[in-house]
Amino acid sequence: KFRMETTSSGDAPESWLLDLIRRTHLIHQLLVPLGWCFAKAARVPFRLPAALTSLTAIPMVQRAAAAAPARRGGVRSKIGDIVWAVFVIALTVYVVWRVVAFVRTGVTLDEVGHVFVLGLITLLRVLLLIAIASVIWVPLGVLIGLRPALAEKVQPLAQFLAAFPANLLFPVFVIVIVRFHLNPDIWLSPLIVLGTQWYILFNVVAGATAYPNDYKEAAKNFRIRGWQWWRQAMLPGIFPYYVTGAITASGGAWNASIVSEFVQWGDTKVAAHGLGAYIAQTTAAGDYPKIILGIAVMSLFVTLFNRVLWRPLYTYAESKLRLD
Repeated sequence: KFRMETTSSGDAPESWLLDLIRRTHLIHQLLVPLGWCFAKAARVPFRLPAALTSLTAIPMVQRAAAAAPARRGGVRSKIGDIVWAVFVIALTVYVVWRVVAFVRTGVTLDEVGHVFVLGLITLLRVLLLIAIASVIWVPLGVLIGLRPALAEKVQPLAQFLAAFPANLLFPVFVIVIVRFHLNPDIWLSPLIVLGTQWYILFNVVAGATAYPNDYKEAAKNFRIRGWQWWRQAMLPGIFPYYVTGAITASGGAWNASIVSEFVQWGDTKVAAHGLGAYIAQTTAAGDYPKIILGIAVMSLFVTLFNRVLWRPLYTYAESKLRLD
């Protein structure tokens, strides 16, 4: 709403609330005195006290002399940061040692290797589902974001679907999988992104809405169309927004895997192979060493996943593809 551009959008934003206020005589009469008060308050001169204005007249020599204690404070701050970092590392090593000692009481090395394999399966599942959701929602998000009239109609529906509790659909999936003897590894997978895919849509819509109108006009004048328009104009413009949505959706998918890879309806239980199902089953059995092992492995996968993939993409988007 406050971008500086040389061209204006062809679609003027509309607000039913603003139209209602403007057309209702009673509301207008009530707001006129309030607006007059705000206008008068905005014109009241603002003066700083004499004690504060005198601070702005400090000679340059005094400022240079005052910089020396600041430098000493900076050195003390760095020493404090180093001490804090050493304390955090020592505490982390101690906690890891305690966790390993506790897990060893009920877990073997073969079990640890098995859990890492399950983590790789869930990782591949999350990657595949995020990729499928991106292929579906990125074009639709751009289509919606570039058309304000369409966005006003579609966004309330998308917000309702995002707020809809996905676990209400779990019994339907269980019944269908059991009835038709389907593979749980495949048909339980959509439950992972059922509630997190909307982060991709909302962020892409926001990116397309914020795309500068100058760039749209330039692409139109140079007749940039088709895949060239996507590759050189739109995708670089919405990429920072997409990365934000994909990071959020990925984190939500890892959490959702715990309740999506192991689903129960009554006495019927359906489980897929994955780390989420392992955590859910060990939690139901009350096996604390295996629960801690599963959570630790999932935390490790999520951290490495963010460091290896999402952090470089986010840095690239911030440094190379910013539109300001």
